[in-house]
Amino acid sequence: MREAHKTNHQLQLVEAIKANDQIALKQFYMSNYHKIEALVLKNSGSVDHAKDLYQDSFIAVWKNLKANKFEPKNETALQGYLYQIAKNKWMDVLRSSTFKKTNGFTDETLAFLKEEPKDEYKGANEDKLKATMNAFKNLGQPCKQLLTNFYYEKKSLKIIASELQLEEASVRNKKYRCMEKLRSIVLSSKS
Repeated sequence: MREAHKTNHQLQLVEAIKANDQIALKQFYMSNYHKIEALVLKNSGSVDHAKDLYQDSFIAVWKNLKANKFEPKNETALQGYLYQIAKNKWMDVLRSSTFKKTNGFTDETLAFLKEEPKDEYKGANEDKLKATMNAFKNLGQPCKQLLTNFYYEKKSLKIIASELQLEEASVRNKKYRCMEKLRSIVLSSKS
């Protein structure tokens, strides 16, 4: 009986998130961030990496909930789902050649990288990369430059902000909008 109550709580949370309930979204966002930040910091990442990864992962979970692609099976399923998406996304970042060139890896990070990704993420990564690279060519120059500075040249948002003479929060918002634009180009090319 108790398990049914807990699962019911998860279903209520899912429904609140689907309905864009600001209180539920904020509470879920705030209560899970530190776990993801710890994962990233423990595995060769920075606080800026953690913030960006968490934002991307949170949006992925939100979109999957909206599209009915996930249903919780227990009291911590949603939190586990968010963590797994973040973990897989972080593994992708660590495996990228640009990250390897600019960052040294600890033994712990190397062990983390040797973990097998979940089956749902395996073969699709190469197709996603090709689609993303093609979409990147269609982005406007300001977005290309911003994303290149951040992801390829590994500049912090603070450095990019000072180069552009903008507030760091503005640069973070611009980066987010550029990523959304890139995602929409990728999704429209699949249609």
